[in-house]
Amino acid sequence: MRVIANIPNSNCAITIFSMNQKFIIKVERNNLEQIFKVSEMDVFSLEDVKRMLTDEFLKPVIARFNEMENELEKAVNSLY
Repeated sequence: MRVIANIPNSNCAITIFSMNQKFIIKVERNNLEQIFKVSEMDVFSLEDVKRMLTDEFLKPVIARFNEMENELEKAVNSLY
């Protein structure tokens, strides 16, 4: 797996990898990450993948991070 792009974003870190005829989009915030795999058969280039990363795509990703953080916090708090 090799890094082919880092996409600047104020809400999260976005890294795009290439591996086994797939583009792998890793979105990270704090200690959480979400991974999306896109076949190179479905998109033609890295530029296509970058164009996918719209506000419409990222808004639910960020909302999911909020949910994940809440669930993790509840799980950790349940230990005490």
